[in-house]
Amino acid sequence: MPWLLNLAYLAAVLAVAPVLLWQRVVRGKRRPGLWQKLTGRLVRRTGDERLAWFHAVSVGEVLQLEPMISECRRLWPSLQILVTTTTATGHRLACERFLDCHIDWFPLDFSWAVDRALRRIRPDLVVLVELELWPNFILAAHRKGIPLALVNGRVSESSFAGYRRLRWLFSRLLSRFDQLVAQNTIYAERLEELGGAPQHIQVSGSIKYDRIETRRDNPDTQELAASLGIAQRSPVFVAGSTQDPEERLAIEAWAIARQTHPDLRLVLVPRHPERFDEVAETVVSMGHPLLRRSRVTEQTALQTNSPVVLLDSVGELAACWGLADVAFVGGSLTNRGGQNMIEPAAYGAAVLFGPNTQNFQDVVDDLLERGGARVVADGPSLAIRLVELLDNPTTAAALGEAARRLVLSRQGATATTLEILNELLPEDIRRETGSTEADRTADAA
Repeated sequence: MPWLLNLAYLAAVLAVAPVLLWQRVVRGKRRPGLWQKLTGRLVRRTGDERLAWFHAVSVGEVLQLEPMISECRRLWPSLQILVTTTTATGHRLACERFLDCHIDWFPLDFSWAVDRALRRIRPDLVVLVELELWPNFILAAHRKGIPLALVNGRVSESSFAGYRRLRWLFSRLLSRFDQLVAQNTIYAERLEELGGAPQHIQVSGSIKYDRIETRRDNPDTQELAASLGIAQRSPVFVAGSTQDPEERLAIEAWAIARQTHPDLRLVLVPRHPERFDEVAETVVSMGHPLLRRSRVTEQTALQTNSPVVLLDSVGELAACWGLADVAFVGGSLTNRGGQNMIEPAAYGAAVLFGPNTQNFQDVVDDLLERGGARVVADGPSLAIRLVELLDNPTTAAALGEAARRLVLSRQGATATTLEILNELLPEDIRRETGSTEADRTADAA
């Protein structure tokens, strides 16, 4: 099987090679870490301290790991931690957030790359976030007797439909895991149907709720507001994790709302960094002054009259949601399937999103059931809802408070997950059953 997979991967690489070469030559696009990914030459582990390898694909998964890594440091001070990523943006953020961890690149799923990486790292535990199933890596780790865990596992409805057609493969992979920790019972049932062993599947809740900031006066949000010249009294409409054409729809809705709310500020946060310049051109072409986060100096924000802000940075969206009176979560008026709406909900913003949210259906269902969000069908509906919420601050506040209460009621998945991972660690570092939760409760008291 490994060499069949290698041939399939090589065919895929050859197919996209002309595009990659064109991007490198014409656009100057570099792909850092490519050599390490192809060869598996990760920085060799030295010493015999116990080591856990956490893999987070990109920015979202890196952020999910924050509460887990923090708790790991507290519970197992001697445990060495390696965090790998696939994307360059995720790698940069991991380097910024996990200063006391080893950061490296996840190998491409060629048999020679994953074998070399595992030999060089010699992990005592491998933890994959959400649903990262690379066959050669998983099978190699299992052959070497390395405990494997999937945490914060999720299988969206659309993904499940595709995965079921490859159940013969997923069954072989999922059966190699020592623990499959799902966000909810629906995802757990899907993991079992795809071939996961029932005795190895557990439900923890979503870690995304645990890392969430709920205070608008947190330092990151306050610093961002000061940098962008956003006064506390100014109403703010944040459109985050957007895709084309959602930025244009958000601008049009903001322009309509500004006719009756002239001090309304708009903050745009595109989902993909490579679209920052494109979105900036869209704002200017529509006749609006623009302030770009990347070009802010100490005096710029204070002197600007730009009502539109482009947050063209990575890793600041979480803090930015804390500025929002009304928040539109992107990827929901396109076919992407939505983006994470937990962060704006946690701040008590009035949350709006489109009808295409199947990737976060459980969160959407909970928010709508609690009266903590509203669905908009299209651009004109977005404008209508935005104006309604600005005209009726009491309604907006009730919407936001319902969302915030939901988030607070869902916290606790990190502690549950670490109790499960504790049982997979070597005995010489493992804590007594129940001690991780007891320690957390004692600290909270």
